[in-house]
Amino acid sequence: MSLVELLLKHGDKEDLSQGQSADSEDGHVPSVDDHLQTTGAEVFCRFQKRINNLDKELRNFANSARQLGSSVAILSSTFHLRERLAQLLYLYHENAARLFPRMVSRADSVNVFDPSFLEVRRKHWKRIKFKGSPHVARPMISEKLEMEQFPHYFEALAKDVTTFLHCLNEFPEFTDEAVNISIMSFEGDLKYWSSCLQEYRGQFRHSAVQRYIHDLSSELGEHIDNITAALSMFVEVGVPTIRFAQKHGAMNLLNLSTIATFFSAVTATCLQYSFNSLDSSIAHSVNGFWFASLVFSIAAAVNSLLGLTWKQAMYRSPGHRVPWWVLIWIKRSPLVFLVISNACFSIGLCCFTYSSGQHYVTSTITTVFTAFTSFGLVAVSTWFASERWAFQQHEGKKWLSDILIDAKDRILQIPPLQYLASGMKFVKFHCTKFLNYMRHIRYRASDLLPTHVDRKNAASSTKTPPCMVEVPATPTDTMNPLFRATTDIRTSRPAPLSRNFSMPNLRDLQTEESTAPRSPKELWDRAFSGVLSRPSLSQMGLATAASSNKRASLRQLTASSNLSFGPGDRRYGNSEENSQAMLKSRITALISDIKPLEVTQDLAAHEALVRHLQFSPDGKYLATSSWDKTTTILRVGEPFVIHRIIAHSTAQGLVGQVAWSPCGKFLLTRLSRGIKIWSALDGSCNMIDRPATVQAVAWFPRGEDFISIEGNSVTKMNICGNVIGTYHFGNMKLQDVAVSTDSKHLLGVGPLLESPTGLQPSKSRAEKRLAVFNMEANQIESMTPVLDDVKHVTLASTRHGLIALVSYDCTAPQVWMLESFHRDGDQPVTRLTLKNTYLSKTPAQFTGPSYFGGKNNEVVLSADKAGVIHIWDQEAGVLLHRIQTQSYGGNLTCMAWSASDSFMLATGTHDGSVRIWTSNTDRSDGSFMPRSTSPTPFLDIDLSEAATLRISPARSGSDMFPSYTY
Repeated sequence: MSLVELLLKHGDKEDLSQGQSADSEDGHVPSVDDHLQTTGAEVFCRFQKRINNLDKELRNFANSARQLGSSVAILSSTFHLRERLAQLLYLYHENAARLFPRMVSRADSVNVFDPSFLEVRRKHWKRIKFKGSPHVARPMISEKLEMEQFPHYFEALAKDVTTFLHCLNEFPEFTDEAVNISIMSFEGDLKYWSSCLQEYRGQFRHSAVQRYIHDLSSELGEHIDNITAALSMFVEVGVPTIRFAQKHGAMNLLNLSTIATFFSAVTATCLQYSFNSLDSSIAHSVNGFWFASLVFSIAAAVNSLLGLTWKQAMYRSPGHRVPWWVLIWIKRSPLVFLVISNACFSIGLCCFTYSSGQHYVTSTITTVFTAFTSFGLVAVSTWFASERWAFQQHEGKKWLSDILIDAKDRILQIPPLQYLASGMKFVKFHCTKFLNYMRHIRYRASDLLPTHVDRKNAASSTKTPPCMVEVPATPTDTMNPLFRATTDIRTSRPAPLSRNFSMPNLRDLQTEESTAPRSPKELWDRAFSGVLSRPSLSQMGLATAASSNKRASLRQLTASSNLSFGPGDRRYGNSEENSQAMLKSRITALISDIKPLEVTQDLAAHEALVRHLQFSPDGKYLATSSWDKTTTILRVGEPFVIHRIIAHSTAQGLVGQVAWSPCGKFLLTRLSRGIKIWSALDGSCNMIDRPATVQAVAWFPRGEDFISIEGNSVTKMNICGNVIGTYHFGNMKLQDVAVSTDSKHLLGVGPLLESPTGLQPSKSRAEKRLAVFNMEANQIESMTPVLDDVKHVTLASTRHGLIALVSYDCTAPQVWMLESFHRDGDQPVTRLTLKNTYLSKTPAQFTGPSYFGGKNNEVVLSADKAGVIHIWDQEAGVLLHRIQTQSYGGNLTCMAWSASDSFMLATGTHDGSVRIWTSNTDRSDGSFMPRSTSPTPFLDIDLSEAATLRISPARSGSDMFPSYTY
């Protein structure tokens, strides 16, 4: 419940006493600061939960990866990544504890730096040097962490996630694109944030920088969620796939080892029959080949076991980090040795048949069969090798069969072979044609032969089924038997099918068959009764049940962050009661002035969308700009009257902004590539062309100079259009700039085009900045990072000093205090400190610039996309009132608050109307100017004919602009 609810009981219906009676018994209500504290603590808790979920997935991944070969690298990178995440979480915990001390406690003492822990950790690493990375539930913080190290830890985390990704991709058996994309995106954003935060060294204890780092937790959380989901899927799919591939390779080596061992035993057995035969050269050849076969088979078995051990080793290097000859020896040598052993044994066997004096038939058969099996072995081996060559040559785009087909086509393109192929096609075509002709003649001959069927014998030997209807004899009986069978099928009628929902009783099949309906009417009655007999939804018991949940309100006793609540603090006594009483009194007075605001005049000032509004400094005139290429100056009064209409040529574009000078003597109209300065004294116009797009314009306090915001620079000019100075804001794309009251500083807002090292965010939002520029030193004094899309800024003086009202796109406006401080003993530096964030009761998407209003800038106004104008107290941040503009028709496009003492508000709509909101409820009947169907007649002036426009003399000396007489 906000302070307005305390005062007025849900907005506008009860008085102060009723509002107080609705509060809790102790009389305390949550303030805006309490809400921000609670919201910030919830954001940190969500971030902490995300970090814990990622740590859990990394722990599960490490457990699964221990079963894989060459997993020591991924285990080490996983542990270091978990350790880095723990350090980052500790820093975020400390940051949240400083920002929200009443909601977030300091980090646990277990994470506090202990010098003795380093020695313990060093001994621990020596103990586990040959056992893999430690497996603990949560890595502990082993070093002293400082808030100034945020950029370093972002950069270190980027390196750790990159190392983890490289180790993950070293498993060639499986590549997960989801993990790669999420980690690479995370790495890019981490490097971008680290580069941007380097410019805030020495300011990480400043609340504005801490709040920006806290806001980054939402961007970090999205990346962490993506990586967590991708890792979970990798553990479920990727790890089993890698394990299967490694097990498959190990099984191949194990099979090779088994076969080689068996083959060596066979060779050794055969050698017992030949090693004594030394009487001929053939016998010597037999022994030589069989001894060689035995050597190669033993080598194949041993190398297979070596490769099997290497594949299953946790500490082996990845394949791309092993010398090529080692990799070839481990992977290829067992199979090559086994093939050589087989060839030697086969040759020796053939020679043995001749050396042992076997019959020539036996020797011949053995030689032929050995040659045949060897040819198959060589052919298949050649095919395997060719397939691998084809894959490497064409990168998997062509199979070996496709390559062979292409080769065959190229060979057939040779002229002699081409003629031979054409001749073969010709012969094949005519042979096929002749065979078809002979087949056709045979079919015609069979049709002409007489067909005789004995009907009596057929009727006596076969019985007509009861479901078939006999057809009288017709001349068609002499037709083909195939046609007669088709006729019987057409004339048959199947028995009707049962339509009941339950299974039919077998005992009732004959009864049901005998009572089956025959006529169409009986069939229709049976179907209709079956539909009626179906159970209804109510009989089936389908019903809906509703349950109501009651929400209980939980109210915490909190207080403002700048108050002390110790037992010895006396400020909680009369001084606080007096300040609360003064605050309530002031807010009550503001509500009484703002609540009666209503539309008192509806002016048809334009024929198209109203782009911008602004009252003159003395509140006597209202300047409007529209997409109908006109600028209208209205004289404030009862009623408002059109004082002057300025028409712009088509070539000059639309007017995006009007700006009165502080003295009220000049009016700026901003075009897309130029600025017009209108004089209120003589009505003259000075057109200033600019080389770049003009984003916004603003006056200096004295009203003699103004600035033009163009890209990342600000140009200072006088009313004659002469450039006085140019101020560059570096890599910022300026959206708006305001001038301080002492004309020494500029406050520029906008997004960062790129980081200081030229980086761009990969997925997250770009950093936005509020930069304070010192025009005397021609440099940026201080920068404040924000994450939301900042659009506008307005400076105002209050009794507490100079404040800046910053407007964002879709988020609540904020007020920042400009404070001076000394940095490292140098000259005083101006920086921004957040004072208030203006929240709404319900979620709202704010749009457009926010404004100061009331006397001495005591209220803040901002509109949302639904057309609701929110009005807050500037100091307390309390929502005072909401104006529903959509009830009057038209979509709200802009608004302006009168600088006079009275409470007056002007709003523009998309249909060209300008509505005046005042608190004067006792106006006379003639004071209200109703909405007309068309604007008041005015003069369109073509500025292409004359650069300077002269106006007729003013009606009275008090008039600021000479009036045009209709």
